[in-house]
Amino acid sequence: MSDLNELFLNELADVYSAEKQLTKALPKMAKAASSDELREAFEEHLSQTEEHISRLERVFEEFGKPAKAKTCKAMQGLIEEGEDVIKEYKGEPACDAALICAAQKVEHYEIASYGTLKTWAEVLEQSEAADLLNETLEEEKETDERLTELAESASNLEAEGGESEDEEDMAAQPRSKRAQTAQTAGSSRKR
Repeated sequence: MSDLNELFLNELADVYSAEKQLTKALPKMAKAASSDELREAFEEHLSQTEEHISRLERVFEEFGKPAKAKTCKAMQGLIEEGEDVIKEYKGEPACDAALICAAQKVEHYEIASYGTLKTWAEVLEQSEAADLLNETLEEEKETDERLTELAESASNLEAEGGESEDEEDMAAQPRSKRAQTAQTAGSSRKR
């Protein structure tokens, strides 16, 4: 169990670093978002991330250790990818879609990290730590769900070339039905 305890603290230091890095990246992502809803989601998640850092510090306390970060290289890479997305798509219709994609990669990394840490805390019989980690895990899942909803929203369709609902409905129909619908639409436009 001492090996698991050491591994737990090592991963805890990694996710602590990840969250601290994220507090610097989220304001940049919010600034790059064109959708008010996406910007607000990033700003709210920044506030949540600060609370996640506070919870991690409490988990360190539960283990009788001072909070310390071990550079999270995975988060560094994810943030670099997000910065590349901002540079490449800034001002373009696809920017919000690209930002959502980058943010969801971060969320999935965090969900994996917190899920593992929560399980290890339970195995180590650290129920208070497990509860704190689970609280953050649930918030990360909620953030991921919100990002999915934003990705599916009509405002994000701009990245697809601005298809209207009629075009989307037609694309979902079988080929024979699409041809029939197109003919009907074409004849009604001529009138």
